[in-house]
Amino acid sequence: MDTVEDLKSRARLWPRGNTFEDFSIGRAFTHHWGRTLTEADSTLFTTLTLHYNPQYFNAEIAAANGYDRGCPVNPLLVFNTVFGLSVEDLSEGGGPFLGVDKCVYGAPVYPGDTLTAESEVIAARESDKRPDFGIVTWATRGVNQHGQEVIRFRRSNLVRRLKSQGD
Repeated sequence: MDTVEDLKSRARLWPRGNTFEDFSIGRAFTHHWGRTLTEADSTLFTTLTLHYNPQYFNAEIAAANGYDRGCPVNPLLVFNTVFGLSVEDLSEGGGPFLGVDKCVYGAPVYPGDTLTAESEVIAARESDKRPDFGIVTWATRGVNQHGQEVIRFRRSNLVRRLKSQGD
């Protein structure tokens, strides 16, 4: 029977994610899994982030603001969920996150909605200052179970290269 030390000595790191060379402009990703958001998710997220806009936890105020299905899910949770769905394909094992821009919210998300995400490579270039990395930008969109767009944004990351420029 193997000991813990035997198992540790045989363990090998398995590289995760994609490298810069995997991201050609126009390449599309349909991110798997999806995530159903619950009322508990939104309430807990809203409370923990001190985001005390009452329409996210008070049904009367939500109705007065035109939300006919009850309290909508906190939009920052929508963003974090869709962003998180894309990480495994786009930036896992890569490099530092550089930012998000052009974030637009679409249809409101309600508890019980299931979100899925897809992304497309819209820019990729070598890094001038870090030869072991490239800079990749993706356009990501999240949709609900009815195919309605709930969010879209662009984000960029440093992504490790398979080979540095000097190789």
